[in-house]
Amino acid sequence: MTLTVHSLPSPQFAADAQRTKRGRWTMIALLLVCAAPVLASYFTYYVIRPTGRPGFGTLIEPQRPIPEATAVALDGRSVPLGSLRGQWLLLSVADAACDPACRQRLYLQHQLRESLGKNMDRLDWVWLIDDAAPVSDALAPALKSAVVLRVAPDVLAHWLPAGGDHAPTEHLYLVDPQGNLMMRFPANLDLAGASQAKRTIGRLLRAAWDSGGR
Repeated sequence: MTLTVHSLPSPQFAADAQRTKRGRWTMIALLLVCAAPVLASYFTYYVIRPTGRPGFGTLIEPQRPIPEATAVALDGRSVPLGSLRGQWLLLSVADAACDPACRQRLYLQHQLRESLGKNMDRLDWVWLIDDAAPVSDALAPALKSAVVLRVAPDVLAHWLPAGGDHAPTEHLYLVDPQGNLMMRFPANLDLAGASQAKRTIGRLLRAAWDSGGR
C-alpha cells in the first residue's frame, strides 16, 4: 500500500478564504441596509396601512395614476401632468373664482406643507383649476409656493373620486411620488381634521422611501 502525503493549506490561503467570507457577509449586510427603507415603506403601506381615526383619510383602491394629459400654467405654458411625478402632492380642485371654501382649502394645504418642517420639500401643494377664467390678483401672494395648473374638467372627473354626496372640489387629495392617487381626505376639512391629516401625511413620509424632494 502506498501512502500519498498532500501538503497542508498555507496560512496565506486560509487568510484569503477568511477575507472572502467576511467580504461576502459585508456585501449582504450593505444590501440589507440599502433595501431596508424600501421594504419598510412597502410593509407600512400594504400591511400596516397607516390611517387616522376611523373614517378619516380614505385610501383609493385601486390606485389611480396621474392622467396622460396636458395642463396649462397660469402663464400659458403647456405642462404635462406627468411632470408632477417624483414628489408627494397634496392637491385640491376649484374654479378660478375660488370662493371662501376654496380659499380655506388653499390655506390648509399651505399650512400642512409648512408644518412638515424638514420634510416640507418632499411635498408640493397643488391647485388644479377646472375652468379658463382669470385668477384674482389678490390670490397671487398666497400662491407663491403653490403649483397652479388648469386641467380639463373631464380629466379631473375621471381621475379624482369624490366621497358620498360630495364633489371633488370639497376634498384634499394625496398623490405619492410614483404619481398614484392614493388618499382622499374628508370633505370640507376643518382645523381639527387638518391636524389629523398632518399626522397621516407625516407617518407616510417617515415610512416611505423616495429621492427626498425635487
